[in-house]
Amino acid sequence: MGSQKSADGIVGVIYNHTEGRNEGVFPCAEISTAEGDTDHMTEMSRHPRKGSTGSARVSGNGYQTAAARTDNRGKQRQVTLEEVLYRPNMTKAYEQVKANKGRPGVDRMTVEELAIYLRDNWQRIREELLSGQYCPQPVLKLEIPKPGGGKRRLGIPTVLDRLIQQALHQALCPFFDPLFSQHSYGFRPGRRAIDAVKQARDHIRSGYRWVVDMDLEKFFDRVNHDVLMSRLARRIGDKRILSLIRRYLRAGMMTDGCVSPRVEGTPQGGPLSPLLSNVLLDDLDKELERRGHAFVRYADDCNVYVRSRRAGTRVLNSLEEFLKRKLRLKVNREKSAVDRPWRRKFLGYSVTTHKQVKLKVAPASVKRLKTKIRMMCRKGRGRNLRRLLGELEPMLRGWLNYYRYSEVKASFEELDQWFRRKLRCILWRQWKRPKTQARELMKRGIPEFHAHKSAFNGHGPWYNAGAPHMNRAVTTKWLRQQGLYCLLENYQLMSRQLQIAGYGTVRPVV
Repeated sequence: MGSQKSADGIVGVIYNHTEGRNEGVFPCAEISTAEGDTDHMTEMSRHPRKGSTGSARVSGNGYQTAAARTDNRGKQRQVTLEEVLYRPNMTKAYEQVKANKGRPGVDRMTVEELAIYLRDNWQRIREELLSGQYCPQPVLKLEIPKPGGGKRRLGIPTVLDRLIQQALHQALCPFFDPLFSQHSYGFRPGRRAIDAVKQARDHIRSGYRWVVDMDLEKFFDRVNHDVLMSRLARRIGDKRILSLIRRYLRAGMMTDGCVSPRVEGTPQGGPLSPLLSNVLLDDLDKELERRGHAFVRYADDCNVYVRSRRAGTRVLNSLEEFLKRKLRLKVNREKSAVDRPWRRKFLGYSVTTHKQVKLKVAPASVKRLKTKIRMMCRKGRGRNLRRLLGELEPMLRGWLNYYRYSEVKASFEELDQWFRRKLRCILWRQWKRPKTQARELMKRGIPEFHAHKSAFNGHGPWYNAGAPHMNRAVTTKWLRQQGLYCLLENYQLMSRQLQIAGYGTVRPVV
């Protein structure tokens, strides 16, 4: 990408949102430290010279391993605040914030307005960051419903603070991620939720047919700042970075125009929160590894797999004590349990009861999708059916894309049947009066006698939607012509594609 030079010749680039060209400047001073130019240091960390103790091993996620981040004297290098504010790192952070979009914070500045603000104010902000005088603004409190009931509290930082947090995340993640446990999957580059689900399935197939399903009570709201900062200080030597992170942790939360101070917790909503949660819970991972347990952790969802209920109860009690004593976290006993894996869900999936268990969509996930469809269908009463199906299709595609790794098709088949009945129910309601219902049935090929008998049967819309006369009048073929997205058919298509990707093209034997 080209850059536009200012009077002093030192600029960075922010790309124009609408036209995609380099327009506007991101001024920043040249970076130098006692050990040499940071630009040069960064290049050394990416491409170690001959004779350095670290080999240039790059993981699949693009980050270098811990061995690659050493200087030519074998001393492990520490990330500095200058590297966080390094021009390419800031430009990359800006592009990420712009791609994520997101709602404004307490200052109401939008992502589109950030470029102009940075062009005029970045030099001052950078100096404040380097001198330790920068004060983050309060986060905006936002509550969203949780799938299992209740409210999840989010803290939305201002777009400027999101930019700085994203830059911190990009600079710190390569230093922390290689040291995290291989059993941790949440918020890590190159790792997905389905990887955690498959690992859980493999543990069950290995004979661990009891699970300790452990839920941490309001984890993101209960993080102890002192405990977290002590874990960060193990890997971060630059006290300016630690001080900046501490200020972000203590930034107040605005509710209805009033700012309340924060003494614990790292609310979800900022780019830095996921990394901080993994840093804190890494102690739990290391403890489980030390004990030799089979486990999987995704963010604050942790499942430990054991061979008996008695062992599971013992593990749950000991882990509860460990979390309370070491990390000052509390286990939610109401949501935690020692049970069979097929009676629990993990990241929306469950398993069958077979000896070689198979992945399936958890009943709670099916129920949650039905609730979303009902809400959208209520809005669709009186509207064109084709338009309603067009609005539902993106949601159904996204849902199926996540659950395409299910090894059981029954959930998709049952959902298709339920959804078709729901659409027929909408049509029956739209026809309103029995005379109109009888006329519409006759239009669709139902004999006059049966049409009038069905229209005046006295039953409600849901009954009639599942009755034979509506199945014959509103066929599946007609619904597909209107834009019906069939979950089962698309699931089977995705399954075949996954098999081809896994085993390659199958050649016929001659």
